[in-house]
Amino acid sequence: MNISFEFCTFKILNNIGMIDKRIIPLAIGGLGIGTTEFTVMGLLPDIAKTLQITIPETGHLISAYALGVVIGAPILIGYSVKFPSKKVLIALMVIFTIFNALSAIAPDYTSMLIIRFLSGLPHGAFFGVGTVVASRLAGKGKEAFYISLMFTGLTVANLAMVPLVTYIGHTFNWRWYFAIVAVIGLVALLALKLWLPAMDKNEDTHFLEELKFLKGKQAWLVLMITAIGFGGLFTWFSYITPLMTVVAGIQSSQMAYVMVLAGAGMVVGNLAGGFLSDKLGPEKTCSLLLFLMMTSLAGVFFLSEYQSVALGLTFICGALSMSVAAPINIMMMKAAPKSEMMAAAFMQAAFNIANAMGAFFGGIPLEHGLSFNYPSLVGVGMTFIGLIVSIRYMYLYRSSKPEQLNVECVPSNK
Repeated sequence: MNISFEFCTFKILNNIGMIDKRIIPLAIGGLGIGTTEFTVMGLLPDIAKTLQITIPETGHLISAYALGVVIGAPILIGYSVKFPSKKVLIALMVIFTIFNALSAIAPDYTSMLIIRFLSGLPHGAFFGVGTVVASRLAGKGKEAFYISLMFTGLTVANLAMVPLVTYIGHTFNWRWYFAIVAVIGLVALLALKLWLPAMDKNEDTHFLEELKFLKGKQAWLVLMITAIGFGGLFTWFSYITPLMTVVAGIQSSQMAYVMVLAGAGMVVGNLAGGFLSDKLGPEKTCSLLLFLMMTSLAGVFFLSEYQSVALGLTFICGALSMSVAAPINIMMMKAAPKSEMMAAAFMQAAFNIANAMGAFFGGIPLEHGLSFNYPSLVGVGMTFIGLIVSIRYMYLYRSSKPEQLNVECVPSNK
């Protein structure tokens, strides 16, 4: 019976186009990026001890990586748009792999800080190029779903790789964490070489031309929705450990399972967001998801003292945290039809700004002695602002059909 069920599931997934080996290299790259970005948070004490620095100083490694993402995304995209997408993705993954390998052998704090900054440079550019490539690989009406398939690597990293690599780093040595990421990078390189089709390069553009989309209001509205609205969920995620242990009463030793639950939600939400976007249109989907985010964060504020409810909300908030990725990226690509890769790169910068804003504003009530459920109340306000901007965007720019995004897979003859 199990064999029959698994066979039927495979057939269903295959029929809806979910299994497409061309998208697998992008997902593997996302797996490596997600693993390197999020595992470090659980290994800060180990790294601090080895490098003989304080934990706050070790936290600067996270900031250095994020700074690399924000700076690297537009610059690397700007200077690579004239080259074939496949070659660009391979080059970005080479940079990613080399600097993560160097992180495993960094001798001191200063060198590690520099290497982590350099490791972050290809992050946003990879997802920027990958977003456009995924949409071109998709058939009409499946663009958002294919983008969500690429981000599946990022969600699987949170579900499985981050807990696994954190355990290995704690048990043996934190340097194994970076070595494992480098190996994932090598696998991604091989998959890119073998499975990703070649595409024509765009010779009719240059750096300044790519930035012209920023002159329009449409792109800025999407960036605001991302930085403010999506930032609301980071008020919850940034302080999830004290929320669950102090407010919900879950033992610290059980937090690994809580994070797996959140990761499972991310996997489900990511795919659901892509599916809904293709069915309802990205603008309507984004507004719906922001409303659900606001409602869920309100639930966290009022109901987190009930342990079972808190666990259920962990899954829901995890799902919502990734569900908006595909529709918001489609909205941005529509806002910049002649600068899709640069626009997608700016989206990665906006997501990192959302991360920083959520952590900062969510921490304000804690600085005034309020309970750990109050950051989520701040998140309610941020997602409400994002919802208002999203509704405004939908009123101004909603497309009549979800399929209007003009993207096609163009094999290279070169």
